[in-house]
Amino acid sequence: MEKVLGLKNKEILRLVEFDGMQSINMINYPPCPQPEKVIGVKPHSDTAILTILLQANQVEGLQVKKDDKWVLVKPLPNAFIVNVGDIIEILTNGLYPSIEHRVVVNPKQERLSIATFLNPNLEFDIGPVSSLITQQNPPKYKTVTSKEYIKGVFSNEPDGKAYVDIMKLY
Repeated sequence: MEKVLGLKNKEILRLVEFDGMQSINMINYPPCPQPEKVIGVKPHSDTAILTILLQANQVEGLQVKKDDKWVLVKPLPNAFIVNVGDIIEILTNGLYPSIEHRVVVNPKQERLSIATFLNPNLEFDIGPVSSLITQQNPPKYKTVTSKEYIKGVFSNEPDGKAYVDIMKLY
């Protein structure tokens, strides 16, 4: 990603090279005989740098929002899904937008997923990287410490891409 953007000084990689944080969630979605009455996980974007997801038992349920429509992500055997998170959207000044997604339940089968979230060290600043900012492309997001960012994330109810929108300057 840095190579494609023409970044030379590890402006994104630096966030995880030194004491970055990683968390893993193992999620079980039991079968639901009335899937139209519930949702597995409501629409949101991941606040992390990246999310690496394994749909462990190949049961469908993950959907991504594309052109204001929900699209099912078909599980592939032994494949990982990599989601760009809100932090990448902020660092790239919107060039790589985070992905809004949700999980729907299956009426007959349980669904198992394993998600790994990659986050920066609490002391790093999160904001558009300086080499992507020009007069023609001014910063679109605030710069805050990772600690302030995480505090803001957890003080808001997940709702689509609402928190990354709070970070926007205009």
